[in-house]
Amino acid sequence: MKNHLIARHREAEELDKSIKSNKSEFVIICGRRRIGKTFLVEKYFEGHFDFKYVGGHNLRSREQLRNFAKALKKYSKKEHIEFKTWFDAFDALEEYLETLPNKNKKVIFIDEMPWLDTRYSDFINALENFWNSWANFQDNILLIATGSATSWMQEKLLQNKGGLHNRITRRLYLSPFTLKEMEEYFSQRSTTWDRYEILQCYMLTGGVPYYLDLIEPKESLAKNIDRLCYCRDGALRKEFDELYYGVFPYARVYIDVVKLLSKHKNGLTRKEIGEKIGKNGSSLTRIIANLESCNFIGKRAQFGKKKNGAIYRLIDFYTMFYFKFIDGNKSLDDMWWTHHLGSPSIRAWQGLTFEIVCMEHHKQIKNALGISGMATEVSTWRCLPDKKDNLSGAQIDLIIERADRMIHLCEIKFSNKTYNITAKYEKELRDRMWLFDEKTKNKKPLVHTFITTFGLGEGKHHSIVHSEITMDDLFNT
Repeated sequence: MKNHLIARHREAEELDKSIKSNKSEFVIICGRRRIGKTFLVEKYFEGHFDFKYVGGHNLRSREQLRNFAKALKKYSKKEHIEFKTWFDAFDALEEYLETLPNKNKKVIFIDEMPWLDTRYSDFINALENFWNSWANFQDNILLIATGSATSWMQEKLLQNKGGLHNRITRRLYLSPFTLKEMEEYFSQRSTTWDRYEILQCYMLTGGVPYYLDLIEPKESLAKNIDRLCYCRDGALRKEFDELYYGVFPYARVYIDVVKLLSKHKNGLTRKEIGEKIGKNGSSLTRIIANLESCNFIGKRAQFGKKKNGAIYRLIDFYTMFYFKFIDGNKSLDDMWWTHHLGSPSIRAWQGLTFEIVCMEHHKQIKNALGISGMATEVSTWRCLPDKKDNLSGAQIDLIIERADRMIHLCEIKFSNKTYNITAKYEKELRDRMWLFDEKTKNKKPLVHTFITTFGLGEGKHHSIVHSEITMDDLFNT
């Protein structure tokens, strides 16, 4: 089954190594909710575990322990007394595992481990004791833990300063599918969509496997969006609260940040975010780091500013769609999307999300430019309006600075046909190039790279273009 896993080949190889190693392994699998962590483990092991337990969301420690005892009874075929503490639970697990033959790795799968660490519980201490006093001294234990609360996995396991310090043997982080991987997924489902429709589907789903599973491959994208987002019981109509409240304790402040960023398409600095939500210091640092680790927001350095002034943008496509088209939409029209195709709001959304798609596929852009093996720095740049100097401001979302000193200023344009550069737009590009040199004190050669869906048309104003990237290039590896 592992050979049929889309986009998870590296992770499958790591699981191979953990199975074949001559020592006990503690493997953690991280990634945002809905990314396919459980699916990966279930498919790789084909459901064959020596013990499996799934943490329950918002359950008290007593209820978690009762469910743990029930799971242990299923595998051991032995009735267990009620566990009072997690130490009791892990002691019973150890006793059961010792009864199993030693010829193969004994696979323990604890899904959604962060949910077990309830307030005032002794879960982490008991886990430390189980691993350090017994499992680590065996040579045939494979403990796999998953968690959508990436920050918990980072703090309590990877950065643990106590008994679990340096005990994690492998860390796997699952990312969303790329466009290429998403195309492969749809191919396996016999979808007849072309790349233009797959690209627009990516603008809603962001390549998150759970959302892709909701797609009906025989229907058009528009019909799928109407069914998922505008029907009363649509799965994505109700997804937002489950997504954030299922990952973050005190989710309200995290929602405040992503909602803020949804209103600032050019992004904000850490200082600007803090000022607008009324947070600062370690509290703000934790919020931003947690959102970033779950792939809800992304950080891009500003050109010429190596450390400070990074720009944070909302990069979760579903969240962008939710705030743009679902939140506050009081329409009872269950075909709202179909009835508004081609509207200015949808065109604006397509333009913005295509920019994010390109920024998330900068490796594919480098490949298309023929510089995949060259050292580069990817950044963004903005110049705020200045009334004193009579400047209206400027923004460049994607800049690729090459080791050979050439700098690509990337122009990203979404269109349903070839894109034509007008005389006015050519002048704007030349003026902005001058402003960039002036404000950054740049002395390196600048070139314009256009990234479009269907390429550039013919025209005398295209001489400003150094290189072209099309939608098809983004579908490459």
